This record gives sequence, structure tokens and C-alpha cells, in this order.
Amino acid sequence: MKRFLSVLLLLTLNVTAFAQLRLARLFSDHLVLQRQKPIPVWGWANPNETVKVTLANQTQSAQADASGKWLVKLNPLEAGGPHQLNVLAQSGNLTVKDILIGEVWLCSGQSNMEWRVMQADNYMNEKNDANYQQIRHFYVDHEVTMTPQTDLKTGEWVVCTPATFGNFTAVGFFFARDLYKKLNIPVGLLHSSWGGSQIEGWISREAMLTDNELKTYAQKLPDNWEAADAIHDAKTRKALLGSEEINPDAAYEKKYLEENYDISKWLNAGSPLGQWDWKGVWMFRGNGFMARNVNVPADMAGKETTLGLGIQDSPNEIYVNGQLLFKGILKGNRKIIVPANTWKAGNNRLTIKFGKMADPSWYGLGIMGSNEDLYLSAGTDKISLANEWRILPSFADNHEYLHSSNNVGTTIFNAMIAPLVPFAIRGALWYQGETNAGRAYQYRKSFPLMINDWRKQWNDEFSFYFVQLSSYGGYQNSNQGSNWGELREAQTMTLSLPKTGMAVSTDVGNPKDIHPTNKQDVGHRLALNALKFDYGQDLLHSGPMYESVKFEKGKATLSFKYTGKGLTAKDKFGYLKGFEIAGDDKVFYYAKAEIVGNKVVVFHPKGLKPVAVRYAWADAPEDANLFNADGLPASPFRTDDWKGITINGKFE
Repeated sequence: MKRFLSVLLLLTLNVTAFAQLRLARLFSDHLVLQRQKPIPVWGWANPNETVKVTLANQTQSAQADASGKWLVKLNPLEAGGPHQLNVLAQSGNLTVKDILIGEVWLCSGQSNMEWRVMQADNYMNEKNDANYQQIRHFYVDHEVTMTPQTDLKTGEWVVCTPATFGNFTAVGFFFARDLYKKLNIPVGLLHSSWGGSQIEGWISREAMLTDNELKTYAQKLPDNWEAADAIHDAKTRKALLGSEEINPDAAYEKKYLEENYDISKWLNAGSPLGQWDWKGVWMFRGNGFMARNVNVPADMAGKETTLGLGIQDSPNEIYVNGQLLFKGILKGNRKIIVPANTWKAGNNRLTIKFGKMADPSWYGLGIMGSNEDLYLSAGTDKISLANEWRILPSFADNHEYLHSSNNVGTTIFNAMIAPLVPFAIRGALWYQGETNAGRAYQYRKSFPLMINDWRKQWNDEFSFYFVQLSSYGGYQNSNQGSNWGELREAQTMTLSLPKTGMAVSTDVGNPKDIHPTNKQDVGHRLALNALKFDYGQDLLHSGPMYESVKFEKGKATLSFKYTGKGLTAKDKFGYLKGFEIAGDDKVFYYAKAEIVGNKVVVFHPKGLKPVAVRYAWADAPEDANLFNADGLPASPFRTDDWKGITINGKFE
């Protein structure tokens, strides 16, 4: 009996150790493989097992290593298909069907790359031009990991049809459609992006260690989430309390509810609407405090009032002048009846302690609804409570941090880029930078660092085309400065790297929405770069780019590259707008500008002697209107190198 059990145990162990042959997740039915480059195919089998791979009449073999991983590199193929991939080993056999050979582009960045076709302009009309069986899309799910991964957990290639294309990356789809119409070659979009992500999450630890500013951060990177959460908690306390050494207990936090507690050092949230994640309390999940002063007129103080507090269906404790008014859960749009004489005439303190929202549970701290849902009223009298709120999370109560895009640098790379290597691609499309605008000077180094990092990971200096930040926010003058202006400058400077190109998008932005819906022009402008530099088409790929300036006789004469058939002002009256000039005192003034041949002459009507010119130097330069005759906008620029407002912004 003992002998039988021993044999059974041995057989069980052998079966357990026997690995089923599998391919990397990228190799699913309908995939697109890159033409004219060696084609890596990889997967896993038993350690030291021989694996045979066949595609398009060529066969290669590989032996799995000690961990079971194997890789073959098939010889380059020309565009065509459909083909079938067969993988054979003692542990099993696999077949991948409907494979096309064509052009593969990695689409990455943040929400404006993630934005789907169904969210873009004219979606219903676009359905009439969406039946492209040779355009395919692979979406990489959001995930972060502390160490580089070898494979994806989910994902599959999807064929483009009117029923499926709505979920494709909009920028990527319009890019691919342009390419397909010009080349008549299959196009694969490998889509790995994450809304709101900072660039440091997309850079490998290996690359960070080569950078003077990021090296210290990389050296201190933890290797597990428990340690990472502790670091993130300390960083959050430093940002909100002034020092990571401050860690209030429950007794101290009880003081927050008192009538005269000083909330002036709490985080100024302005409006309480929206997730606290986007107000500076990143991925905190636990309880929190929200407070503001309310000035109540004497005639309202003595009346029964209604307190509107938006939608927040977690357990709430609501205090007026240190006295508990309400405790419990209210679903939907909350309207709380406040008894007469609860308020006093003049200044009052309204404080709320609440936990994370139950529905939707991922929302965490924050309030849903609209500005109109936040008020104090008595009859027809109403006081808006839409702004002037201060917020602070509870560090004393149990809390945690969701593991998301911006908790720890490198973690998006580990989970969403590393598993794609070395899948053959023609190049990458990148739309990111909004989250890094506060440290735009550092982006001058971190952006090229990431590009070089990815090229090194792939061992391929592939093409890299990116979208310059669109228009969003205010229209500052240059004396006020612009984060987004400085980020655009950092992006423009990155064109010094070989095989890079940029699509200017300031003219198709939306100052009131960080997600402009005109993704057609953006995809088209990226495609112009690829068509010219990768596919050899004779076309103009860019709008005017500042080249040089000459100051004389109180005027500045600007020269540009990529003027094409000439410069033009996109204005029905023919006036150029968006220019500023400054003298030796570095004070900027709005200026007049005229197109003279292929140059622009800028001057001030009162005779200011200029030493510097800036164009479209604002977060949302709405009226900047210099174009070339091909309809492509000029890139924002400045002729000076004076210190910017983001020079001290650093990643921590």
C-alpha cells in the first residue's frame, strides 16, 4: 500500500510539473505582425522542451530555457495574409488563425490616447467608413506591478467593423485609417494607455537609474506593495500635513470637528465635486473630512433651512459649529432639514466626516452631482456652497491606497509595456503630458529618457511620433506664465531625437474640456509624419516651426521651417493673433504681427524695442492662428530662454 501511494504521489508530482504549451497573450487569432522586420514569437513550455514554430512556409525551432520560456525569430515577411501560425511541442500544439502581415503601431499615453472612437466627433457618421477588416486593435488592460511582467493576463486582437471600432483608440483608429487608405496594407494597433498617467510610470527602473534626477528615486524603489503603500502614505502626509513625521491619532482628529478648529492649512479643494484623487489625495481609500465657513444672514439663522450636499452615499457625520446635525447614510441627492436656530447669524463652521462612496465603490472620497446641488436655503433665499471647501483625509482611521497608475514610478511599464517586448512594431504613437505639466522642465529629460528606454528594450530605434498638448484652461499672458506652454516647449525640444515627429493640436482643443473630441485631425497629423518618414510619401508633415529671429529697427522678423506653399492667418479678416513681445525688462505686451513672404514681422505700435517674442504661450491659446497653406498650425514657441515657472517641479 505504501509503495502504491509513493508511486501515485510521484505521478501526481510529474503531472503538476508538466507545463502546458502556451503562447504569449499577444499571439491570438486576427493578430497583425510587422512586415519587413524579423518576427519574434515566444511563449512557455516545459523546461528544456523543444518547440517548433511554423508560419508562411517557414519553420524554426527553439529550446525552452530552465524557466520554460522559449522564443524564435522568424524571417521578415512582406505584407499579406491571412496566414496561420502553428506551434508544436511534446506538451501540446497550438494554432493561431487569420494572421495578417502589415504595419504595427504601439499607441500609448494617457486619456486622450485612450479616448475611444465612440466618444469622438461624428461617431455615427464615422460608422459609414469603419468596415476595415485589415485594421485590427489589441487593448492592454490597466495594471500596475512592482516588478516587470513577462506576459499579459488578458487581451485579444479585434477586427475593425462598424460594430467593433467604437471601442478602438480614436487617435489610433484615425491614424490607421489614413495609413490603410494610402498604403492598402494591414495595420495593427497595439493599444496600451492609461488616463491621467504621469510619464514616470512608463519608464523602466533600469532607465531611471541612468538619469541624474530620477536615479535616487529608482534606487529607493520598493519591491512589494506593502512597502510602497507605506512610502505613499508618508508622501501624502508630507504633502497635506507639512511633514511625513506628522501622523495624527484619533484623539487629535476629533478636534477637526470643533467649531473653531483652524482649517486654513487643509487642502484647498475649491469645489468639493469630483474624486479627491484629482485634487491631490491620490488613491486614498478611507474616511475623510471636508469643511468650510458659511456666512448666514440673521433672518435666515432663525428659520428652518435645507442643506443640499450633493450625492455621497457613505456613512456621514455632519456638524454645524461643532454640534452633530446628522449621522447616517443618505442615498441620492442629499437634502437635510436643519432645525431653526441651528445656525447663528454671521460666520458658521460646517464640517463633514465621511467614508468612501459605496456606489460606485471605486469612487472613493468625493461628492457627485452639480454645483446647484450644494446650497443652504430657506424659502426663496439660497446660499451657494459650491466652492471654498477644504479637505483632509483621516490618517488615524483605517485606510489603504488603491494600486493605480501614479502611486509608484515604473509600475505601468512593468505591467503594460514589458510584456509587449519584443513584439515587432514599426513605431509608437504617444499622447501624454497633461499630468506632467507642473514639472515641464523635467519633462525635457524624462520624455527623451522614456523614448530611448523603449527603443533599448526593443533593441530597435523605431519611429516615435507624439501629440503636442492641446488647448485647455486659461489664456494667460506670458507675464503670468504657462505650465502647458512650457510642457509644449519640452515636447518640441524632444524632436532633437532621431526618428521623431510631432502633431500640433492647439487649434483643435477645447479650453473647457481636457478631452477635446476632434480626434480625426490629431490622427491625421500623426499619419502625415508616418507617411512621410516611414513610407516615403512626398508631403508636408508639419505646420510652421520657429527657426530663427532677427531684431532690428524696433521689429522682430521670424523665420520658420515647414512653410510649404506659404504662411497664412486663419482669420476672416486676415489678422495674425497670439504674439507677444518683451523688451530688456522682460515684461511682455500683446503685439501686432504681419506675414511678409515666408516670414512673420512682429512689433508694438507704441515703438517698444523687442528682445523676445512668444507665440501661443498660454494653456489655451484660443486665437493663435498662424498656419501654412496646407492647413497645419504653427507650433507655439518663444525666442527667449528666460526662467520658466515649472523649473523647480520635480518628481518624487
